Amino acid sequence: MQGSEHPSERLRFGVFEVDLRAGELRKHGLQIRLQEQPFQVLAILLEHGREVVTREELQKKLWSADTFVDFDQGLNKAINKIREALSDSAETPRFVETVARRGYRFLAEVTVVDAAAQKGREPANKAAFQTRDRDRTPSSGEQAARRRLIPSLARRISGSLLVLLLVILLAWTFHSRNRPPLAIRSLAVLPLENLSADASQDYFADGMTDELITDLGQINSLRVISRTSVMAYKGARKPLAQIARELNVDAVVEGTVFRSGNRVRITAQLIEAPEDKHLWSNEYEGDLRDTLTLQNQVAHAIAEHIRISLNPQEEAALKSIKVVNPEAYVSYLKGRYFWNKRTADGLKAAVAYFNQAIEEDPNYARAYSGLADTYALLGDWQYAVMTPKEALPKAKAAAIKALQLDSTLGEAHNSLAFCLDGFDWDFESAEKEFRRAIILNPAYASAHHWYAWHLALVGRKTEAIAEMRKAENLDPLSLIINADLAELLVIAHFYDESIQQSRKTIEMDPNFGLAHNQLAQAYLQKGMDDEAITELQKAVQLAGGSPTCQANLARAYATAGKRNEALRLLSDLKKRSNPVYSYASEIATVYAALGDNRRAMTWLEKGYEERFNPGVLLRPGFDPLRSDARFQDLTRRVGLPTAN
Repeated sequence: MQGSEHPSERLRFGVFEVDLRAGELRKHGLQIRLQEQPFQVLAILLEHGREVVTREELQKKLWSADTFVDFDQGLNKAINKIREALSDSAETPRFVETVARRGYRFLAEVTVVDAAAQKGREPANKAAFQTRDRDRTPSSGEQAARRRLIPSLARRISGSLLVLLLVILLAWTFHSRNRPPLAIRSLAVLPLENLSADASQDYFADGMTDELITDLGQINSLRVISRTSVMAYKGARKPLAQIARELNVDAVVEGTVFRSGNRVRITAQLIEAPEDKHLWSNEYEGDLRDTLTLQNQVAHAIAEHIRISLNPQEEAALKSIKVVNPEAYVSYLKGRYFWNKRTADGLKAAVAYFNQAIEEDPNYARAYSGLADTYALLGDWQYAVMTPKEALPKAKAAAIKALQLDSTLGEAHNSLAFCLDGFDWDFESAEKEFRRAIILNPAYASAHHWYAWHLALVGRKTEAIAEMRKAENLDPLSLIINADLAELLVIAHFYDESIQQSRKTIEMDPNFGLAHNQLAQAYLQKGMDDEAITELQKAVQLAGGSPTCQANLARAYATAGKRNEALRLLSDLKKRSNPVYSYASEIATVYAALGDNRRAMTWLEKGYEERFNPGVLLRPGFDPLRSDARFQDLTRRVGLPTAN
């Protein structure tokens, strides 16, 4: 930045004041956080008063010719940051005006703040005297008395204020020196900004965010918010302190990613949330092959600055040098990008990209891990793209291959555990894999989420609820985790708590069908049939005709004595049944509600042959069958405790 043309390093405009030497922007005396580059742009605009500063001039002053950055994108983001800090608008600017095809101009009057100006400033109490009687004209006697009184009062009040301020300052200094630094035990990595001109590179910035979350999540003593929750703030303009409150964290990490060919630059900064205090920032640049090592360096630096003690395993993990095949890595990031969409089409695209990554590097463990995660969801009842018999063995094979290549991948242990639980019905081995996944990545919300269901399966319901709450704590904005917590509460017979949890989930997203479905389950258990029917009608509509929601609606109709409506929905479910997915468990639920235990068990046996996820047997819709010897025999064959 060019040297200041003003005789002072402090400038004022409106309610704002800029200290050029300290690099600080203040509003009403309170500091407003503004990154270095936007501050430099603002300083240049202020120095040129109301003159137009061209984009070329800004580029020459701030970005040298050999700087590795997209100038246009960088300048646009800097201007946006300035406007955000000043609460300004591009459409109706008060401060920064865009001059089409030329540059920018600062509109407001800028004044210099120096020592003489400070001395000449009128005391605040004098302004108060003037304001108080502004509606009447004083007499000549009053005017003379006021002329004698005001200076005397002003001197006495100013002196008292000065003494008071000195006392406050000394007390604050003593308190600050003796106050221990804030211990940071939780943080959120906000979505890293994509500085590439190409918006299609968003997958890369999102992938870098995931990598940083994963690296920090390995630190056992640090609570790191999961991807689902932080991605809700992508592009958001909320103050960091507000985001921290909503996620209940002590600090946030924000930054940028810029990729050009096989070169990558990552910038990151750590902000202490309560006081919006900047703790650390740095910039890392390298080859695409070294991206994971760059991410490790960022995570290690953050751990050092928040004074977290790392155990030897965590220290080694964050210092390890990880080199990846660039082409395979890009394909992997694209696969994760589509996997995170959690749609049938997204999962199909993810399979293609993970397989492509494996073709590009057959020894790339994380590509196999991603493939395992994808097949696990493709065979799950929520997506039903593939049958469990087709999908789960593929998921298991991919997870085993990933662990053969890298046994430290917590995600792969978690996917293997999911298959052992949901398809092999090997609950003892699944327990070991879930525990290993959590040890390797304590902040991996999906591991706590799926492990909670495992605990429920084996009859440890209290532990299951506690584990699901851990998942919710790590991923507070995850709709499915919040909805599944409500379902576990129903299974454990905590109906009122379940209702409260479902209402909370619906507040987060009124259009999330499964939340209405879970609310209805609690209503049914409390005998509130009409309320349940209303919620299930919403669930069917919002969930796109989900067979599970439809079966529950039929169950509610049957419970409410509306047998014909229940039979109509049952008939529809049978028509929708096909070789790919028979919806056997859903159909069995309706027969159980209609009191036809024989047909209910026939369809459950069909689901058993198709290798259903045993979690379906926990559903309250099967409560009428729990005393049936045939149901108890099926439960034993699955390997579950009959008490479920």
